[in-house]
Amino acid sequence: MLQDKLDRLYDLFQDLERALIAYSGGIDSTLVAKIAYDVLGDRALAITAVSPSLLPEDLEDARVQAAAIGISHEEVETQEMQNPNYTSNPVDRCYFCKSELHDTLKPLAKKRGYPYVVDGVNADDLQDYRPGIQAAKERGARSPLAEVGVTKAEVRELSKHLGLPWWDKPSQPCLSSRFPYGEEITVAKLQRVGRAEIYLRRLGWQNLRVRSDGDTARIELPPDLIKTFVAEVDLSEVVAELQKLGFLFVTLDLEGYQSGKLNRVLEKTTVGV
Repeated sequence: MLQDKLDRLYDLFQDLERALIAYSGGIDSTLVAKIAYDVLGDRALAITAVSPSLLPEDLEDARVQAAAIGISHEEVETQEMQNPNYTSNPVDRCYFCKSELHDTLKPLAKKRGYPYVVDGVNADDLQDYRPGIQAAKERGARSPLAEVGVTKAEVRELSKHLGLPWWDKPSQPCLSSRFPYGEEITVAKLQRVGRAEIYLRRLGWQNLRVRSDGDTARIELPPDLIKTFVAEVDLSEVVAELQKLGFLFVTLDLEGYQSGKLNRVLEKTTVGV
């Protein structure tokens, strides 16, 4: 089954003939970039959108991974922070982010002779609340992983199969996803959250989130690591470090990390609670 999906991805890129990849450096778009390069060589180009919602460390990862793959890699700046529809953080914030991304990449692709902008959306993403997917579709983007039915788990399996050393890299969505809907997003807030997560990663905790709720930082870890974190970490030091970054309060989410947790407010709205 997995080999069949990989073969179909190879065929898809062969049919495209040329591909410009919206490449964040995350595991999904990196797999797409790898397969595109294996099939198309110098007819594949990876472009990373640079903005305050992307940490410098994640940008450096994207550069290193692209170089390891061998694919041509460029960077462009996007201006979503200039759009109040984005910074006001409505429930469809992601729509405006992806609109800016694809409004930037689509004319570039046309100018360079690429028929499509290709992204890293996978089959599981289609089952989640992702208004950005609609923005990409409206602008004619292709999503090879979703088209072939590759799930998030299969992305990791395929990455490992293809020898990508970052196959088990934790997912790192846009930093704006750390804020509850309705809380204004600013460059300073993005940097504060990003620095907090980097600090905790350097302590050895890789798969985590620091959610920002006003002046409160809420640390989310996988449920099975919460007890270990409390036992091994100097909690007073963690509090002090995050307060240095500008948070007034630091909490630990006892439920643990779950992707898309902030979307629960949408579920409550739907059922009229």
